[in-house]
Amino acid sequence: MPDRQTKDTWSVFKIMGEFVEGFETLRTVWPSVSVFGSARVGRNHIYYQDAVQVSQALSEAGFSIITGGGPGIMEAANLGASRGEGRSIGLNIKLPFEQKPNRFADTVIHFSYFFARKVMFVKYACGFVVLPGGFGTLDEVFEALTLKQTRKIHDFPVILFGTAYWAGLIDWITEQLLADRMISKRDLKLFTVTDDVEEVVETIRRHYNRRRRSERPSDGRETP
Repeated sequence: MPDRQTKDTWSVFKIMGEFVEGFETLRTVWPSVSVFGSARVGRNHIYYQDAVQVSQALSEAGFSIITGGGPGIMEAANLGASRGEGRSIGLNIKLPFEQKPNRFADTVIHFSYFFARKVMFVKYACGFVVLPGGFGTLDEVFEALTLKQTRKIHDFPVILFGTAYWAGLIDWITEQLLADRMISKRDLKLFTVTDDVEEVVETIRRHYNRRRRSERPSDGRETP
């Protein structure tokens, strides 16, 4: 039976393998938008329909869509992407209770490690769109906001879609975090809240175009 040190060493190679597969598979999908939301939302739910509409609009604007690859809002976002011009990508996580990738992702990568998967969400996205969700969705939102706040990543839009759903969280951030000086007032500009699909597309497109102008072109990719 291998000892702990041997197991840890093999874990390093397994982690490296996930990064290599992610980098090799996703390096051609730029520009992309990562879309997050609950796996528990049914196909008749308004949040599911919202995810389809937002993702289809982004895909028709030339952005690939990256999701967690599972059911619910992730499935809806991949469905919307499949109706547009961009690629539909699912980054599936292996869980003790099996999560099967949805059928609307044309590219699927399987991850054992959440942290490796989250790197791919950030590295290959020029924007985050966050629909209603639970702990996993909140984890992804706050990690993105922390990376933006600390300037550890290139700035990109983080858009919370669904003002009624997010209202309580925004109130808490303002009335508790800001009031107690746990964050600064400028941190409230790290994210946008909207119910407008067109605003989502224009916000991400405008930011992406500005980013392209600030960087020297190196690969000949066209602006969507």
